[in-house]
Formats: sequence, structure tokens, C-alpha cells
Amino acid sequence: MNRRDVFEMLNTIFRNNFDDEGIILNEETSSADIESWNSLEQINLIVAIQDEFKIKFNIDEVNAMNDVGKIVDFILEKIGS
Repeated sequence: MNRRDVFEMLNTIFRNNFDDEGIILNEETSSADIESWNSLEQINLIVAIQDEFKIKFNIDEVNAMNDVGKIVDFILEKIGS
């Protein structure tokens, strides 16, 4: 799995989570870019990402997830790609 594959999967997760088919993620996408992305939605996103990729994030990783690029970095690290 490469970075582009992860972005495609995350696009689906974000679109489902926020019920918005118009979301198109990039490296810099953050909570400031998606109006309904608040702390509760952050938890829902983390759970959905962990379920989809069959991984677990620790609290330090979750706290460091300030944009989608960082989320992709952690996913790739966890799945060993």
C-alpha cells in the first residue's frame, strides 16, 4: 500500500464520517478546513481509521495528528509501507 492508496481510503472515511461527498483531502487538510471537524469528530475519525486499517494509535500519535499528511505518515508507519 502506498501513500496514494491511503489517501483514497481516507477520502472515503472522511466523506462517510462527515456525510460530505465533496471532501477531497490533501497533505495539509486540517480541522480548520472542514467545518464540522471538532474534537468529537476527531475521535470518530480515529476509530474509523483504526478499524479500516486494522491498526491502533497511541495518545502521542493522536495528539500529533494536526493534518491529514501526518495521519497518512502514521498509517504508513503502522502498516509497514
